[in-house]
Amino acid sequence: MKQLTYVLIVFWGLCSCHPIQRNIEQVSEIDSTLQVKVTTILENKLSEINALSGQVIIMEVQTGRIKALVGLTRKDSTNYQSCNNFTIQRPTGLMNPISVLAALETGKVKLDDIVDTGNGIYLVNGNELKDHNWHRGGYGEITVKQGLACNSNIAIAKATLKAFKDNPMSYVTRLHQMGMGDLDKLEDFEELHPIRLMSKDSIWHDTDLIYTCIGYNLSIAPIQALTFYNAIANNGRMLEPQLYKDSAMVINSQIASKVSIDSLKQALQFNITDGLGKPAYSDKVVVAGMQGTTLVTTNEDTTKNEYAAEFCGYFPADNPKYTIIVSINKTGLPVSGGLMAGDVFRQLTEHIINLKLN
Repeated sequence: MKQLTYVLIVFWGLCSCHPIQRNIEQVSEIDSTLQVKVTTILENKLSEINALSGQVIIMEVQTGRIKALVGLTRKDSTNYQSCNNFTIQRPTGLMNPISVLAALETGKVKLDDIVDTGNGIYLVNGNELKDHNWHRGGYGEITVKQGLACNSNIAIAKATLKAFKDNPMSYVTRLHQMGMGDLDKLEDFEELHPIRLMSKDSIWHDTDLIYTCIGYNLSIAPIQALTFYNAIANNGRMLEPQLYKDSAMVINSQIASKVSIDSLKQALQFNITDGLGKPAYSDKVVVAGMQGTTLVTTNEDTTKNEYAAEFCGYFPADNPKYTIIVSINKTGLPVSGGLMAGDVFRQLTEHIINLKLN
């Protein structure tokens, strides 16, 4: 394998916390009534789980228009206040489907491929990669599709290695081809910053690939993750998020082949019916999406570790109209992207569907 002699930099730009100030004639796309409802639902969940902060962004699939943009942070033990925290960069638990899509595009991986996750502990160059159920003996042999649905780090890592181990740089190249390098071109958000995919030295090793494909070793803002998931919902067409009444701006006309996109969409729907995304399930509308839980900061007192619980999905699954991302930061366990962020997603989808039906 050709040795890489430079540190990999990916221009996965991050938005700042403040939208660009526009001419007063321009009209915001934010739905004020929906904004109030979203704030109430999010604040109730943050209070229930004693979270530090949370964000919700709702985007129209076919136009990129942002219909709700809510950020809350804890003011004291019982109250939350509004804040612009939509662009905070951090590792993400929402990277798994993106890595699987990249692997599918190589033709070396299929969703029904069998992956042996063993007892939930995978040794890589002396490092332990664990699934969340390792203390219960792991998942054993499962398909890549099932690996997505149960958030198996090992299944995603092994699928990614199968596709890219011989040339880890080709994984990053594939991300760029899918539009990841264009996510700094979000004109309604200012101060876009390139970020670095971290490596221990100037050579990209298997361990760098493994931890990046499951959402560590990189940082991404909620608005960027939403933009990518919206492209999946939009059959591969990536649109720039629009805060104002502008025409739809295409970032990437086709992030991946229709076959790969369709396969991933089926897996995201399977996750809701049969996976850890069940808390987002609604009997009012068919939804699709993915949950994620990430360790953000560590502390000597592990009860003070900070986690991110996330869910990003779209609905109706067969003809998507809206994509929603929910991000929640909290200290200490328990934490669950499905049970916490996924439940907020469900409440929002049912509220929007009820509005459309009435």
